[in-house]
Amino acid sequence: MRRVVIGTAAVSMALSLAACGKAGDSKKSDSGSSSSSGDKSIGLLLPDSVTARYEKFDKPYFDAKVKALCSECKLEYANAAGDAAKQAQQVSSMVTKGVKVIVISSQDSAAIKSSIQAAVAKGVKVVAYDRLAQGPVSAFVSFDNVKIGQLQGEALVSALGSKATTKSKVVMINGDDADPNAGQFKEGAHKALDGKVDIAYEQSGLWKDTIAAQKMKAAITQLGAKNIAGVYAANDGMAGGIATTLKGAGITGIPLTGQDAELAGIQRILAGTQSATIFKNYKAEGETAAQMAVDLLEGKDIKSLATATQTSGSGDKVPSQLLTPVSVTKANIKDTVIKEGLYTAGDICTAEFAKACKAAGLQ
Repeated sequence: MRRVVIGTAAVSMALSLAACGKAGDSKKSDSGSSSSSGDKSIGLLLPDSVTARYEKFDKPYFDAKVKALCSECKLEYANAAGDAAKQAQQVSSMVTKGVKVIVISSQDSAAIKSSIQAAVAKGVKVVAYDRLAQGPVSAFVSFDNVKIGQLQGEALVSALGSKATTKSKVVMINGDDADPNAGQFKEGAHKALDGKVDIAYEQSGLWKDTIAAQKMKAAITQLGAKNIAGVYAANDGMAGGIATTLKGAGITGIPLTGQDAELAGIQRILAGTQSATIFKNYKAEGETAAQMAVDLLEGKDIKSLATATQTSGSGDKVPSQLLTPVSVTKANIKDTVIKEGLYTAGDICTAEFAKACKAAGLQ
C-alpha cells in the first residue's frame, strides 16, 4: 500500500488493512509453507532422512523455538535426502522465496560453499547447524566433536577392560569425509585409542548402515572373526549394520560404539550387542540455532550465544556455540536419555527388551 493517502479516515483504513494482511500472513506461518513477502522468513535445511535424529528431534525443537520467539515468522524447510546437489538447489530456492536467514546442516560442507556465498551476496544470513559449512556463515552451533570421538574411544577402551592392549585388534568404521564432523570424531577417537589398541582395519562407512556392514564383512575376512577385539562405529546407524554383520559371523560379546543415542542404539546397549553411544542434547542445539536465527533476522548481536570460534574448511573464522556431549552406557541410560526427555522408559522397554530393562533398573 504505497499510494499517497489523503485524509485521516483513509490513512486509518489503510493501516487497518495492512494490519489485517499481516495477521493473515502469520496464520499461514508453518514449516514447509511458502513465504510471500519473506520479511520474517527463516529456512531450515537438513542433510538426510536416514539419520533418525534430524526429523524426529532437530526439526521439531527448532520449529517450536522459532515460533515461541517470533510468532509472525514463517518457516521454510527442506531435506537434502543425502544429495549435495539437491541441497544446493534448496538453498537457491529459499533465496528466491525471500528467506532472510537460512540454518543449514550441510550434506557436503565444501560443495555447499558457492551456494552459501551466493545467498550471502543477496543479503541472506546463514547459520551452520551441527556441521560447519564452508563459506561466509554468520554463526555455528554444534557439539565439541573432537570430544565426542574421544568419548567414543574411551568407552571402547573401558569396555575392553583388561583386553585393551596393543595386541588387541580393533576395527574402526568412520563417517563420511564430506562431513567435517566425521574428521573430528576420527581425530578424537584416535587420541583415545592410539597406543592402547591395534587399529587393524579402518575405513569410512559413509554414515550408511549398508556400507558399514560391507566394511565389517571385509574386516572379518581380512582379520579373522576370532581376532577382532572390538569395533569403533562413528554413529548408531552404522553400528546397527555392523551389529547385524557381527551376529551373522557368530561374533558376540565384543564392544561396539555408536553415536546419536538413537532408540535402536539404546536398545542394543540393553541387549548387549552395543556397548555405548553418545547423547547430544538436540533440544539445546535446536533451540540455540533458533535463537541465533531469530536474533540475526532482527539485527541483534549474537555474541552471548556464540562464545567460541571455529575455523571452517574455507578458512573462515566463525562465531560458534559448542555444546557438551555425554557418553551413554547401560549404567546411565536412566540419568541421560530418559532424564533429559529424549525417550521414556516405555519407548525403550518394548516387549522384546522388557527383561533387559528390568535388569538395568529401567522398569
